[in-house]
Amino acid sequence: MLTHPTFEGLPRIAHAFFTREGGTSEGIYASLNCGPGSNDAPDRVAENRERAMTMLELPADALATARQVHGKNVCVVTRPWKASAAPEADALVTNVPGLAVGILTADCAPVLLADPDGGVVGAAHAGWRGAKAGVLEAVLDAMVALGADRARIRAAVGPCIGQASYEVGPEFPAPFLAENAKHTRFFQADATGRLHFDLGAYVAERLSAAGVAKPACVHADTFRDPARFFSYRRTCMENASDYGRTLSAIAIRNGA
Repeated sequence: MLTHPTFEGLPRIAHAFFTREGGTSEGIYASLNCGPGSNDAPDRVAENRERAMTMLELPADALATARQVHGKNVCVVTRPWKASAAPEADALVTNVPGLAVGILTADCAPVLLADPDGGVVGAAHAGWRGAKAGVLEAVLDAMVALGADRARIRAAVGPCIGQASYEVGPEFPAPFLAENAKHTRFFQADATGRLHFDLGAYVAERLSAAGVAKPACVHADTFRDPARFFSYRRTCMENASDYGRTLSAIAIRNGA
């Protein structure tokens, strides 16, 4: 699993951007597939999620994730739920110690957030649709409503598809440039003139504009690193039948 200096050294915060390593799943799901929405064996997915919580030194049943729909809905989590009962949302927040909020990704950007002094954490699923729709601003607002101070919130953007791997069509930039003409910096043409989008940088910019001081990024390209990460785009290019989901999670430690 990967951690980030943004949260390291904070005794109240447990966090991880997990890789696909260390689980029980096999084949295209090997091995730490934590996605109930995949066609992997449910018992293996459940075991993988429990293993992830063990790595965070949390109870096996401490994890809450959502059915992600590329929107901006946020759920306030007061207790964990079964994966089969997960609500539709693309961000989760909590101020309950010992409860982990998690995001599942396979190229989209996972974002972990914390106000360690306020005792509030959050996690957001930020593909381009959700980020553009306002999921990052929504998760920050929800954290503030739980008692966080926006000026204290720390955020880290986890592994996602890198710009070099994220080719987009010629029509793609228009809505981003309509937001802000300076968003041209998130697009780069390759030698053939094809455009590539920098999702991680766009997500970080949205966080910064919403009041997060110096949002951090984990620089890892999920598409180009099959040993460590699942990738929806890589799966499509390989004509595979399905793909695993990588977990990113954050929690307030009990007793800290």
